[in-house]
Amino acid sequence: MSGQEGPTLITSVQRAFRLMEAVGAHESGVPAKQLARETGLALGTTYHLLRTMVHDGYVRKLEDGTFVLGERLGTLHAGSRDQTALSRVRPTLAELRDDLSAAAYLTLYEDGEIRVAEIVDGPKAPRVDLWVGFEDAGHATALGKSVLRELDAEARADYLSRHTMNDLTPRTITYRAELLRRLDASRHRPAVTDLEEYRLGTACVAVPVRRGDTIGSLGISLDVNRTSCLDEAVTTLLTTAQRVSQGLSLTI
Repeated sequence: MSGQEGPTLITSVQRAFRLMEAVGAHESGVPAKQLARETGLALGTTYHLLRTMVHDGYVRKLEDGTFVLGERLGTLHAGSRDQTALSRVRPTLAELRDDLSAAAYLTLYEDGEIRVAEIVDGPKAPRVDLWVGFEDAGHATALGKSVLRELDAEARADYLSRHTMNDLTPRTITYRAELLRRLDASRHRPAVTDLEEYRLGTACVAVPVRRGDTIGSLGISLDVNRTSCLDEAVTTLLTTAQRVSQGLSLTI
């Protein structure tokens, strides 16, 4: 008996993928019997797999009884594009972390929410403890405020109408009018900061980035005792933000 064994493969999964590939080769739809012939699967097995994939949205059955790929695959494809874009900019974020000895963060404004897309940290540049999710702390973080500053008045009002401005620290801005005043006052500055507004002992600075028409922000966090480094950090952030925007917006 050989000491080397191959990987354990799940035959039903292999069959499902083979069947999905066959469906994808026929843009106008293909009947189950033809799929069975093309894949070498038993007709009963083909029907069983198709019913399962139709139920889960990976395959769609047309009125004439033929099958095409379902909308669920489009969602997976979009997710794959997002992962590819992030993989392109991770090395740039790592350079930013190493250059500034600070954890680097990337956020994107998607579906009306400010979401963290990537964090690159390390032993010498630990990330801030995200004790409150960024979706609920846009008013208190440099990353969130950078996004809010770039939104038009309607989108900004919509966001603030759906999110409570909770006081996360004694320095957090909790009044909408004051937040808007500060955002408008900072429009001609390259960066937005928060000094212990999200977490005591932590300072953050962020600048805008874009992925096509999607607004985002690039920022770093560091100990509040290092705030003297912020001005110098902004120059590096702005240069890096251009590279990140280019990497996120590539379509190939």
